[in-house]
Amino acid sequence: MNKFVLPLACGFLLAGCSDLWPSLDASDPAAAPQRVVIQPSQAEKVGGPTYGKSTQPPSPLQRSSASASIKPAATTQASAAQRAAAASGGSTGTFVGNKVTAMRGDLGKLNGRIADLNTRMRGLRDETAASSQKYHALTAQMNAKLQSGTTPGNPTLTNQLKEGQQQIEVVAENISKLNDLSSDVDAEAGTASWLLDSVRATYALSGAVDLDHERLRALEDEVNQAVVLIDRLLNELSADVNRQTTYVNNERHNLQLLSLAIKNGELYGASLVNRAFAQAQARTAARVQASPSPQTTDRPLVVIRFDRPNVPYQRALYTAVSRALDRKPDATFQLVAVSPQSGTPARTALNKTAAKRNAEGVLRALADMGLPGHKISLSSTTSTEAENNEVRIFVR
Repeated sequence: MNKFVLPLACGFLLAGCSDLWPSLDASDPAAAPQRVVIQPSQAEKVGGPTYGKSTQPPSPLQRSSASASIKPAATTQASAAQRAAAASGGSTGTFVGNKVTAMRGDLGKLNGRIADLNTRMRGLRDETAASSQKYHALTAQMNAKLQSGTTPGNPTLTNQLKEGQQQIEVVAENISKLNDLSSDVDAEAGTASWLLDSVRATYALSGAVDLDHERLRALEDEVNQAVVLIDRLLNELSADVNRQTTYVNNERHNLQLLSLAIKNGELYGASLVNRAFAQAQARTAARVQASPSPQTTDRPLVVIRFDRPNVPYQRALYTAVSRALDRKPDATFQLVAVSPQSGTPARTALNKTAAKRNAEGVLRALADMGLPGHKISLSSTTSTEAENNEVRIFVR
């Protein structure tokens, strides 16, 4: 029985395998139906991980490691965006960052106002320098004319004197403008101090990133620079006001003396008050080495005899008083009107009146030369030795 079963089974097996052998007249595989395109999954669209048949899903530990490796990259990208915004003048987006941006805007406005104040100061300096140059050119012309000799009350010199006085008044007006400018700068100093305090107080605010504090430190340095500029501006203005005030006072005295010189047609020199001031400064600077002041003497410094009308005593008086101030800067001068004691009582009274009038004229001349009034005293007396009315000047 087994002899028939085995051959029969082999025959069926060979018949079934005939379909497995390739056929020479089979159709072209290219003519097969078109392939089906499978759309990407949602995970593939967002760049998430995908798993094949042989790929096992990650364990919780692996997912935690993957998340940890992705988070620093996101943080770095956010910091770069904040830095880019800060570099372009914007804010980091935090409350502190917005406050830093606002304070930087206030600093920009402050710097603009400081620049305007500095421009105003330089403009006043230029105007003062121009007026001073014109003034000194005029005084040089007047002194040169007086040095070479001219007529009393020369109208050309009188007009130049008026123009010189106008130039000095321009400088005096600029002193007032400098004081106003100093007040404006002082107001900006208060603004700068407030801004600096605000910057320093911002360090204590919470919710800031590191970049905010970097910007705060840079802003603090810039505000400090503005404070330094304001302090320097205030110091320069104070020095200008003091210097110009001294200059105007001295030149006013010089113009007063120059007016007297033009009136008499004679050249005198610097004002006596300026000479006394300069000598007092020199005496103070060399106090240790200074010699003691000369003692008061009864010998008169100057004796002016009015034995004829219009006695030309001004030049000699100026020279004598100047030398006395050189020797003793704190000297005072006593003017004594001396009248003759001889003659009738009526004549004696007339001589006293004339002597006092002459002494008052000498007093006015000294004042015109710049000698302060508190350095001059006036008295009168009679003398048997005097033949004419005299004015005697003593150093006290």
